Amino acid sequence: MLLRNRLFLLFSASPSPKPYPFALSLKTQLVFSTRSPNRRPHATSASKTSKQSQTVSDTARFVRTVLFVPPGVDPDEVTEDMILPGSNIVVGPYAGHSQIKEVEFVKSSGRAKDCPKDDRPEFAILGRSNVGKSSLINALVRKKELALTSKKPGKTQLINHFLVNKSWYIVDLPGYGFAKAPDVTRMDWSSFTKGYFLNRESLVGVLLLIDASVPPQKIDLDCANWLGRNNIPLTFVFTKCDKMKVAKGRRPDENIKSFQQLIRENYPHHPPWIMTSSVTGLGRDELLLHMSQLRNYWDQ
Repeated sequence: MLLRNRLFLLFSASPSPKPYPFALSLKTQLVFSTRSPNRRPHATSASKTSKQSQTVSDTARFVRTVLFVPPGVDPDEVTEDMILPGSNIVVGPYAGHSQIKEVEFVKSSGRAKDCPKDDRPEFAILGRSNVGKSSLINALVRKKELALTSKKPGKTQLINHFLVNKSWYIVDLPGYGFAKAPDVTRMDWSSFTKGYFLNRESLVGVLLLIDASVPPQKIDLDCANWLGRNNIPLTFVFTKCDKMKVAKGRRPDENIKSFQQLIRENYPHHPPWIMTSSVTGLGRDELLLHMSQLRNYWDQ
């Protein structure tokens, strides 16, 4: 079995979740699970015991269906302080060194088979061409000019490998849906990138970037569904969480909830997700910690 398939099985170990509060707090969930409009003021001892059992049951369901529980963690032992802020990700024993000390550009590849041949683990960063891929990469490595940023969508036309700490790769993939790119450079995203996703054995997972400042986009949902159908492990990385486009009238957290509700309609298992902002640095350290535990598990 390919190691990436082992990771996909890990990501999809929980049944399809039900709607949940946006604030992923075990305490909040306990409040929701014990509230009842017909609650009597004087409960008997038996009913209190029943309520306590129900609370434990609801908490266990919350952990198993809503949170991403990594390898080495017993779901029954998850506590609130183990959940990364602004995410559904639990930190486990495989989480380790996550600081980026050095990064270097290795190569650009026009075809999947031209990518680096070594077996060091890698994370592919994917999203719509104006979602902020380059800005996120620059924020992660804290180098403003490492990945090319541009106001013109569709600027990244190749598979770009960046070597981090001489031990793992960040891979910048061409954005999809760049309608403003010139016809001569516009490509069939599926034919160009499909080979990379399906055959890259060193791929630990895909960071699928979703713009939280706008309502859910069909093209993002289609991409997520394609990755899921092909057993590609992914993490939803919500970008621009510091913004709110007044014309749309919705806050980032509202857009994130709407996106997750749509994912649950077609995506059988809930992947990990995290909120970020390349402007404020929100989620940077937490995302790197999440990547470290996936990488260390893959590399064992």
